[in-house]
Amino acid sequence: MDLIAALQFLNLNQVPQDWVDAVWDLEFTERQPLDAMMEDELAAAGEKSFRTLYRCLMEQAAEQQRSSGQEGVSQGVWVVLGDSGVSVKSLVAVLSHFILTAKAKEGGVQQRVCGLYAASVYLLLLGVPGSIANKVFHEVLLDTCSDLPSHCWPQEHGRKRKKDALKASQADGKRSKPQRRDAMEMDLEEEEEEEEQHFSGQDLMKIRDAIALLVQSLLRLLQTFPLKDRTQSASNCTQIFSKLLSFEPVVGELTFSPPRDLSELKSIPEMAFYGLKLLCSPKHGDQKESLRRVFYRLLYVILMMNKVHGRKPSLLVPNQAVLNTRDQAIHFVCHLVEELKDLALPLLQILLQHICFQMVEKSEYRSHGAQAVGMLTSQMVSVDYACFIKWLFSFSSHSKMVHRLFSVDVVMVLLAQPERSVEDCPDPELARFLPQKFLIQEVLFARRNDESPTVQGHALSCLAQCLELPSLNVTRAVHDLFSATGTQTVLEEELTAGTSGSQKSYRTLPFRTVELSSTSSSSCEAKENLALLLRRVGDPKTNVRKAALQALVGLLKHGVIPATWENLESLSERSRDPAVSVRKKALQCLGELLAAKPSCRAVQKAWLHCVVPAVMDTESSMQEKALELLDQVLLSQVKPYNERSLLDHSQSLTWDLLGLLCDESQNLSRYFSRAFSIWSKQNKFSPAFISSLVSHTQTDHAAGAWLLLSKAVSSVSRVPHGQILDAWDTMIRSDSVNVTSCCHILSVVGDVAAHLNEDTKERIIADLMSRLKTFRLPLEVISAAMDTLYQLGCSEDIRLTQAFLNQHCGELVSICEAYLAGIILNENKTQDLNEDLMIKHLHTLGAASLHCPAKVGRRTVLLVESVLTSPSKKLADGEEDLPTSQPLTQFRDNELPSSVKAHGVITLGKLCLQQEKLAQRYLPVFARELEVGPDVAVRNNVAVIMCDLCVRYTSMVDLYIPNVSACLRDNSAVVRENALIMLTNLLQEEFVKWKGSLFFRFMMALVDPVPAIASLCEYCLLHRLLKKNPEMFSQHFIECIFHFNSYDKHTSYNKFPQSDREKARFSLRGAQNREKRFRIYRFLLEHFTDAQRFNTTNKISQTVLACFAEEELPLDSDGAEVLSETFNVLSLKEFKLQAVSAPAGGAEESEEENVATMTKVVLQVAQRKVVSQVQKKAFIENTVPLIISLKNLLEQKRSPVLKDLMAYLQVTMQDYRNEVKEFFAGDEQLAAEVEFALNTAEKEREMAEKMESCSLTANGPTTLPKGSELLSPARRPLLPFNFTTPQPPPPSSGPTRLAHTDRRPVRPFRKEDHCRTKSMTPDKTAIVRGGAKDRAVSTPKGFEISLTFNEGLSAILSDPGTSFSGESSIRSNGQPAPGPRRWNVLSPLRQKKKSS
Repeated sequence: MDLIAALQFLNLNQVPQDWVDAVWDLEFTERQPLDAMMEDELAAAGEKSFRTLYRCLMEQAAEQQRSSGQEGVSQGVWVVLGDSGVSVKSLVAVLSHFILTAKAKEGGVQQRVCGLYAASVYLLLLGVPGSIANKVFHEVLLDTCSDLPSHCWPQEHGRKRKKDALKASQADGKRSKPQRRDAMEMDLEEEEEEEEQHFSGQDLMKIRDAIALLVQSLLRLLQTFPLKDRTQSASNCTQIFSKLLSFEPVVGELTFSPPRDLSELKSIPEMAFYGLKLLCSPKHGDQKESLRRVFYRLLYVILMMNKVHGRKPSLLVPNQAVLNTRDQAIHFVCHLVEELKDLALPLLQILLQHICFQMVEKSEYRSHGAQAVGMLTSQMVSVDYACFIKWLFSFSSHSKMVHRLFSVDVVMVLLAQPERSVEDCPDPELARFLPQKFLIQEVLFARRNDESPTVQGHALSCLAQCLELPSLNVTRAVHDLFSATGTQTVLEEELTAGTSGSQKSYRTLPFRTVELSSTSSSSCEAKENLALLLRRVGDPKTNVRKAALQALVGLLKHGVIPATWENLESLSERSRDPAVSVRKKALQCLGELLAAKPSCRAVQKAWLHCVVPAVMDTESSMQEKALELLDQVLLSQVKPYNERSLLDHSQSLTWDLLGLLCDESQNLSRYFSRAFSIWSKQNKFSPAFISSLVSHTQTDHAAGAWLLLSKAVSSVSRVPHGQILDAWDTMIRSDSVNVTSCCHILSVVGDVAAHLNEDTKERIIADLMSRLKTFRLPLEVISAAMDTLYQLGCSEDIRLTQAFLNQHCGELVSICEAYLAGIILNENKTQDLNEDLMIKHLHTLGAASLHCPAKVGRRTVLLVESVLTSPSKKLADGEEDLPTSQPLTQFRDNELPSSVKAHGVITLGKLCLQQEKLAQRYLPVFARELEVGPDVAVRNNVAVIMCDLCVRYTSMVDLYIPNVSACLRDNSAVVRENALIMLTNLLQEEFVKWKGSLFFRFMMALVDPVPAIASLCEYCLLHRLLKKNPEMFSQHFIECIFHFNSYDKHTSYNKFPQSDREKARFSLRGAQNREKRFRIYRFLLEHFTDAQRFNTTNKISQTVLACFAEEELPLDSDGAEVLSETFNVLSLKEFKLQAVSAPAGGAEESEEENVATMTKVVLQVAQRKVVSQVQKKAFIENTVPLIISLKNLLEQKRSPVLKDLMAYLQVTMQDYRNEVKEFFAGDEQLAAEVEFALNTAEKEREMAEKMESCSLTANGPTTLPKGSELLSPARRPLLPFNFTTPQPPPPSSGPTRLAHTDRRPVRPFRKEDHCRTKSMTPDKTAIVRGGAKDRAVSTPKGFEISLTFNEGLSAILSDPGTSFSGESSIRSNGQPAPGPRRWNVLSPLRQKKKSS
């Protein structure tokens, strides 16, 4: 069929000329209605007719092209149409009718397919030579045809996907900024409402094939039709092709090589990539500008964002399709750079910088973005790579947190690449940026002191990951940061372990063996770095602590720092962190470290101290995890003993850990017992497990085996008694058995006593009694033997049990009594005294008396009492102001050692626990000993006994609690610490109440000279006592002011009874103790609620200020001190209401915030307003009248307290700066004074800032470059488009090896800085300062790039109508900020104005 016949279905001869003219007059912007009949005839045309027309037109065009090279005149398309009387103008108008019909939302499948074919015919017609001469070309129609796929392809699924992306972008991230509903989301909803059609799979395939044909037609057009002078069309084509990149999935891998024929391109994304490549050819304009447009569009594909014209980019859901498109875009950029090389490399720099600058905070996007940067930098030569690293170094110090965070991600990706040689870069200034050492020490590790905890934590986590990289230079760089030793081999230990049959994997072993050398300065820096890391382990922020733990474990695991207890203690302490996630991280980290260094004893100890206490954690998940680890490491590795086989590494580790629990870590026994009590309820222990343990009781691991047996044997019904009894006989016959093992064996014997026959029991009892009567057993064994003796004699009849105990324990009591009588009643009792033997008699007496109180007579009590009798000479020569309780003088003076007295106290306390009368009699003796006793051990044991008696006889001991609490100021740190722990337990169990001076004595422990005791007190108050009584701090706060200043003239406060000795002991009066007092005040205030702060402020006004204002309290020297301190306390920043003083949102969170955070911020703002008004009203009504009265009174008395009052007003009125006159309407003079003080303070602050600025700029003043003009940012010339590099200031100096401060050194102040905008989004028109050397890439006179960085960012491609939004924030001497150097390129707007 010929071309003319194929055109018949369009009925061009019947189309009214008026309609054609109207269509051309409207410039194809809207559809012109046709006659109804004509409309129906055109609508009847099917896709088959269009395909035929397309084929015929293409054949005719091909024939014309073939004949154009031959002699003679060819029958071209235009000749055929002209000879047949076909109007080209009418043909284009009719085709536009189909195109605009398909563009409408209501079009069906038929209209869409026909419209797409009509667009293909138009594009094909446009590509025929002579189309411009025949007036076929129209820019609007070309753009409409090119963009028709986006209108014809059903967008229902795509739009829903976009909406999901919007919601996901709000919900996924930690701080995701909500999208405006009046922008993207509302438009999408409106479009979905308009489009309600549903298409079948067959319909979609028809539309897809029509779109593919249209794209092919567009590619054919671009192959022959230049867009060199049609910049807008080229830009539109770039945008259209970028949209089609994600149209459908691509089967196989794209090569981007030019096809021999367009039919080889099967998928639409493949066609789109080829179209973008065609647009970069010289025939379509300046290649640099074409590349700029292409990179701009691919930027958002790489960032996985949806960029809509004039709107902020929105995040896409990173599903597999989006990720595949992103990967293809990255490979396409690499392909372009490889082909165009020097032309594309400058723009690649800009693309990388904008990827960094537009990155969001979400970790998934940052991870993919960093990978993209790594892939793109691999295409760079070393010089360009060094330039990018230089820019990245400046970028890592940017003010926005997300930028600093992303710089760390980029560094980690770059470290995984092979290191570039310094020799490849001829410029030595740039060559120093090539080594991986620079990335680690100057970029990554420099963020350890970042002001953002998020960045700090991420940098520390990445530092730990560096050691896992298989790179020698990376490992050496990390070692240089922390290694303070001389030359050493890092993996010496691992190498030794590897040669001895270790099962470790040594894939990266060659990269770990490095020699380190250090000087004194590097050694000092290494120590500082390690100290900083250890401090970060205790950082206030949870994520920083977790990251520091990970980093510390990495350094320990790879031998960078030694595995000493000092370094490991910080790890184990984190198992008691307030945050559950940190505690879990500590378990995980120490587990990794134990797996890496199973033979290190310090690591084993740290692991035990971390995991074992966690079985009593308040969080159930922590308990379960700890139990799982203990089961996995300790229980599951217990196998029957076999002499012929060696223990594997896991079994050796198990027995090493059990040995530690029996030796150095015996203090963990209570937690370990808790684990076994839980396991016993779960029937964890089988007879086979017990048999396996028994098989180890005669080996080197006997101690650990007996430990497990003592914990587990009680929960098993069948026990191999014979082997246990054999072990018992061995212990009885041997004197070399370890004390701990003896206790465990006795415990096992007691647990199996119920299964033994009477003869065996009698034999064991006889053995026990014989050993006890010798008094050679250690004290721990004596106690264990008593418990075993009780279990052997225990029966169902309690009378028989008591008779058994009276018989055997009574016998021991009689023996001890006789021995004590021989010592005490002997005149030369101290001569040849066996101190150890007497202590064992006292200990045995106390342990036995608990089982047979009826056998303890008055004579026994008096004998023990005489151990504590003080010499009469010391009493006569002692202090006159003795307590009311009189010393006991029933016996003669004795000179017994203090250790004997200490055990005598314990024994007497056990006797008192059995008889209330004894307790009532000896409590005054104990109280006296606490006050005047010279021996630390005696005082400590007395405090323990009194606290035990408080549980048994609460009301009786309550009178002596002040004596116990006085131990909080004892001279011995041991006594203070034990007293603090025991009083906390009593308060928790409510055996003791917060009465009298107890609270204030606890506060004194907060300022204890021993930091460990102060920290323990803080823990007890916050995590044990405050939770039980949340009002505790606020109830006692005001009284603290009076108590610690020893002021007792107030009618209500500080009126509890105290002796002069106690007052002097617990006083913090005087200027020398001011710091301690305010440390207490701040501690209390920090843990106030806002309601408590508000109420306490009002109460201070009513009960303190009012009393001084009304002269109820005299303004003498003591009163002036209290009033001055009250004003100083009210001026503390901790006293400000958090709802008023706390910022609504952190600076680092302003970039992206999710809906929940934004809602919280809005509520905080509303709350702040309400609370501020309430506070203001209360201050005016309650405080201001008192302040005015006090001011007048203080002026009359010329009191120095007036200065503190004015300082308090100055601090308070900062929040009400403009309302001073309203507040002090009753005293105009005071209002004027307050205003003057505020103004003076503000001027002083400004002067200090100026002085600081002058000191920073004194050494480096610079002048304004010539030719710069004073232009406001809003009036600067607009560029047509700018895919330009960000322009930061150069670093002030070369990067130091290690940064010790949070912020980078401040560079010298320069006048050029005035012109820089404070913030500028990449969408907006850019202005680049400076002369030729600072020229941006978009400058027509060269390609030089200044790879520096500032807060302003040049736009990649400016949208029409955009302008600067930021203004310079610095002004000097009131002069306007100087603008940048003018460019020699004028925007179209300025050209138009100039021509007019």
